[in-house]
Amino acid sequence: MVQNKDISILLVDDEVRLVEALKPYLMSFGYNVLEAYSGKDALYMFEKEKPSLVLLDLMLPDMAGEEVCMTIRKTSRVPIIMLTAKVEEEDILKGLEIGADDYITKPFSPRRLVARIQALLRRSANDTGFTGEKLSFNDGDLVIDKQKHEIWKNGELIHLTSNEYKIVITMAKHPRKVFTRDELIKLAMGEAYDGYDRGVDSHIKNIRRKLETDTKSPRYILTVHGVGYKFGGEQA
Repeated sequence: MVQNKDISILLVDDEVRLVEALKPYLMSFGYNVLEAYSGKDALYMFEKEKPSLVLLDLMLPDMAGEEVCMTIRKTSRVPIIMLTAKVEEEDILKGLEIGADDYITKPFSPRRLVARIQALLRRSANDTGFTGEKLSFNDGDLVIDKQKHEIWKNGELIHLTSNEYKIVITMAKHPRKVFTRDELIKLAMGEAYDGYDRGVDSHIKNIRRKLETDTKSPRYILTVHGVGYKFGGEQA
C-alpha cells in the first residue's frame, strides 16, 4: 500500500456515518484525515492544520459549502473536491466557478473518491515541475513566477486554484496557440479528469474575473469561437 503520511485531508461533512465510513478507508491509503462537521469548524481546522486537500460537502448545517470554498480561496490554492448531492449541471458548474477543483456526486464509491484524490494531488504536485524563471507580459502588467507558483496582476498577487493556475501556465507557455477544451483538460487537468468539458469554461470565466481588467474585452484569455481558447499576452 502506498504511504501518504505527509498528506493530510480535511473531510468536511455533517453526515457522521459517511465520515465514519470514509475516514478509515482514506487512512488505509496512508492519508492523515482531519474531520469537520460544520463550515465554522472546517475553516478553523483549515487555518490550524493547513491540509493538503479538502473534501467539502456543499450542504452544511451552519453555512453553505460554497461559502466555505470561497473563504478558503481568498488565501489558498489547496485542492478542493466538492461532495455534493446536487446533480444538476448548473449547480456543479457554479461550484467550479467559485474555486472547487473537482466534484463527486453522492452516492459514490470510496474507491472512486480515492482515484479522484490521487489524480488531483498528482496535478497539484506537478505544479512544482516548472523552472525558476519568470514570465512577464504587457510591460509587466502580468507576471508569472514559476518558481514560487505565483501570478501577479498590476503588482497585486492573484489567488488562483490549482486547476486555474495550470490552465494559465499551460496557455502562457504557448502564446497564440489555440487550445481546444479537450487539450486543456489533458494538458492542464490530466487525463484522469472526467468532469464536464464545460467545466473548462467555468475555470476560464473564473480566471478572467481574476486576471482581466475588463472581462468583456479580455487581453490574456481569448476565446476563439468554435474552437477553444488562446493566450493573448505580449511577452516582455
